[in-house]
Amino acid sequence: MRNIPRPPRSMQKLLSPDFVARASSAELGDLVMGEPLIAGKVLSTVNAPFYGLRTPVTSIGQSVTFLGMNSVRGICLQYMLEESFKPKQAEAQSSFDAIWRASAIASELCVRLSKALNLPDQGALSTQVVLSFVGQLATASLFPASALKSWLSHGRLVRAGLEQKVLGLNSSEIGCLLMKNWELPASLISDVSCVSQQLVTSYMTTDPERAPRMALGYLCARLGERLALSQQGTLEGYDVKQDTGVDTHHLRTALAHPALARLEQALASPEIQAAVQKMMDTPAA
Repeated sequence: MRNIPRPPRSMQKLLSPDFVARASSAELGDLVMGEPLIAGKVLSTVNAPFYGLRTPVTSIGQSVTFLGMNSVRGICLQYMLEESFKPKQAEAQSSFDAIWRASAIASELCVRLSKALNLPDQGALSTQVVLSFVGQLATASLFPASALKSWLSHGRLVRAGLEQKVLGLNSSEIGCLLMKNWELPASLISDVSCVSQQLVTSYMTTDPERAPRMALGYLCARLGERLALSQQGTLEGYDVKQDTGVDTHHLRTALAHPALARLEQALASPEIQAAVQKMMDTPAA
C-alpha cells in the first residue's frame, strides 16, 4: 500500500470538516484552480452533455452556480483520487473504469436523494460515499490484473470474502488504512467506514440517529456498483423494500426509520429516474 501515491495535498483541505461545512463557491474555486490539471478535468466534466448546461462554464464558481456545491465537490474529489489509482497493466483498465463509474453514479445519486429526503449534512454524506470506493480502488491496485474481472463479477459480500482470502483484509478496512496513511481527518475515516460496514451491521440497533444517513450512503454505493457493472440495467421498477439481495440484508432494517419514509418515492421520481438513465447512456470518460 505504501506504493500507492498520495493524492494532492489540496485534497486534505477539500475534506476538512470546516471546508465541507462552510466553504463558499469562490473558496472551492480557488482550491481547485491551484491544481490546474484537476481544474481542467472538472470543467471538462461539468461542460459534458450529461449535465446539459445551456451556457458553457469557464470557472469552478460558475459550475457551483449551475450544479450545486455538493455535485462539484464530488467531481473534484474523484479527479483528485484519480491521481493515486492508475492501473499498471492495460488489461486492468476496464475494471478501474467500472469502479470509477460506480463511484460517479453513487455520488450523483446520493446528492439527489439526500436532497429529496432533506437529510442533514448532505455534502459530507456524498463525500463519504465517494471515499467508500477508495478501498476498492486500492484493492484493484493490489489484486493480480488477471483476477479483477472475476472479482468484480460478484456482489459486495462475496467480494469482501475474496479480499479477505487474498489480501488478509476486506476493501473497507484497506481503504481506512490508506486514508489514515494519507492523514485524512479521523472523524471522516470513521464515517466512511460506517457507510461500508452497513454490509454486515445494522445501525438501527446501535446508532439509530445516524442510521438513515449511513443507510442511504450504503444504498447509493451498492446501486452505483450494480448499474456500473451491468448487474442492474436501470432504476425503473426498482423497489428497495423488495430488494432481497444478501448485500442489502442489514439495509432493510434501516428502511423503517422515519427519515427514510419517502425513499421509495424519491427513487421512483421522474427526475432521479431520468438522471440515472442519462448517466447510464453517457459513455465513460
